[in-house]
Amino acid sequence: MDYYGKIADSYDRLHLDEQLEKLKIISENIKIKVSDKLLDIGCGTGISTNFFKCSSAGIDSSRKMIKKGSGNLICGKAENIPFKDKTFDVILCITAIHNFENPEKALMEMFRVKKDKAIIVISILKKSKKFQKIKKLVEKYFKKVKEVDSDKDVILINIKS
Repeated sequence: MDYYGKIADSYDRLHLDEQLEKLKIISENIKIKVSDKLLDIGCGTGISTNFFKCSSAGIDSSRKMIKKGSGNLICGKAENIPFKDKTFDVILCITAIHNFENPEKALMEMFRVKKDKAIIVISILKKSKKFQKIKKLVEKYFKKVKEVDSDKDVILINIKS
């Protein structure tokens, strides 16, 4: 069952302000250059994909969410990212990783497609049943983690991994 497909028509109305608040926090903690290539994993309607002024692509498994969005959005899974190794300077995964079938495989894919000095930002929904497991996985893969608290999420930032 595609939960996000069911709420695609109302997603931006329901979550836009919350997502923009997280993106504001993220933009205060990282610097993204116009020349950077950004990948937004679990992009939904593309709120995060289109937020920063740089070349960006988004990937999401819900076709209906992709169709509601705009920009360079493609349908696909985080566990099998359809891009070449070392393609992206910045990778975002905002409030999505808890929905992935295999969060560890998704993390491995993020590391595969990131450039050597890339920034990776993952926010984890605090109320997710998988919160502790995912946080430990992220900390396992990230060499240096900056943790920033937001209302509903914890934002984990891996700078220059």
